[in-house]
Amino acid sequence: MIHCIIVDDEQHAIDILEHYVRQTPQLQLVATTTNPMEALKLVTEKKPDLVFLDIQMPELSGIDFIRAIRDQAKVILTTAYSEFAIESYELDVVDYLLKPIRLPRFLQAVQKVVKELEEHEVHVSDEAADHIFVKTESKGKLLRIDLNEIDYIEGMKNYVAIMRGNQKTLVYTSMKDIEERLPGKKFIRVHKSFIIPIDRITGIEGNLVRLRNVPSGILTGESYKPALMDIIKNKMIQ
Repeated sequence: MIHCIIVDDEQHAIDILEHYVRQTPQLQLVATTTNPMEALKLVTEKKPDLVFLDIQMPELSGIDFIRAIRDQAKVILTTAYSEFAIESYELDVVDYLLKPIRLPRFLQAVQKVVKELEEHEVHVSDEAADHIFVKTESKGKLLRIDLNEIDYIEGMKNYVAIMRGNQKTLVYTSMKDIEERLPGKKFIRVHKSFIIPIDRITGIEGNLVRLRNVPSGILTGESYKPALMDIIKNKMIQ
């Protein structure tokens, strides 16, 4: 069952989505709100799998809301405006629904969420996993990557580069996909283009993370830094 919340500053828009949710067996509605600030609290308290989110809202836009929750839930954007589509996909939303939203289009978006959550469950069901298999540039070739060998992972347009010492392995996938395949207790995304192993962090200098075996360090993004600092604080001696 996918637990979801609906966030929209217009009640009639919430009513339509709520009606659709109640017709969809995979979904369970846990909360609705017209206040985006209250919605931030709901994400923390209810821990939903999915947020149906309007873009144009007072106080906090949908785009800013996504940055604030930092991948705590899947997001389907709902809006009457198409000009935000490119920016929203850069933030890895699952889908982008234009109002007025029809039920068939709504169900199509939900199926995308179902697929992503199923794939995520398969990839991370074993947090103790010590390796992954990736498809390399060579067609049909699968390569085993031992997690303890990874120095960092860098996004490169349609590829990601897995860096291990002097070896660079190019994999045709997205940063989002590779992030979901890695155990969250061992790796953290610190920038839209970088994922690093937590146990290789040796220090932080401003927006630069120092890593063992990476002399130049790795740049952090502002939206990713709070989660990184939470990990560091948990390991600090008070």
